[in-house]
Amino acid sequence: MGLRINDTIPDLTVTTDQGSFSLHEWIGDDWAILFSHPKDFTPVCTTEFGAVAKLSDEWEKRGTKVIGVSVDGVDDHVKWKGDIEQVAGTKAGFPIIADDGLEVSKAFDMLPAEAYLPDGRTPADSATVRSVFIIGPDKKLKLSMTYPMNVGRNFAEVLRALDGLQTAAKHNVATPADWTVGEDVIIPTAVSDADAKEKFGEFETVLPYLRKTKAPKAA
Repeated sequence: MGLRINDTIPDLTVTTDQGSFSLHEWIGDDWAILFSHPKDFTPVCTTEFGAVAKLSDEWEKRGTKVIGVSVDGVDDHVKWKGDIEQVAGTKAGFPIIADDGLEVSKAFDMLPAEAYLPDGRTPADSATVRSVFIIGPDKKLKLSMTYPMNVGRNFAEVLRALDGLQTAAKHNVATPADWTVGEDVIIPTAVSDADAKEKFGEFETVLPYLRKTKAPKAA
């Protein structure tokens, strides 16, 4: 059975280039993003990890920790970070999990239980380990997405999705397609018109089941 939305993530003890710790303890009361890749020193993933490094201020603004996962070891991670920082032009301050035993990859359903790393392996042997998981402070999975090896992930979209998740969680609303911060939000169908009026004030009824209102102000 794979990890599904709103499942509690496994509380694994992981080894990283910044030491060993429990995933739940590391998340604490924050949001977290776990993003993975099949091998160190690969071209697409180097650009992706660089993109994450360049967004460090944005993650911090949103109370969100980020952590990478690779099926290579700590020594490789330390060396590879030099390449990441050269590409990004900034420090890669986030930890990278050394998942050379595949414990994280299997627990998060990125690889089947019977998977193993053959001698002389290539990235193709762990190709499905290219996923993004957004996790709430309650340690539950809020969103996941998986990409093929030849398409770089769009971390601006990950940031946008994080904004949507945090807005929805804080204000009990939903967000429409292509939503960005400051745009109108959707009132859930479970909220009556009377309750919507009391909570949100004015709103637009586009369809009986589609009502939009201005995004609540941040507290």
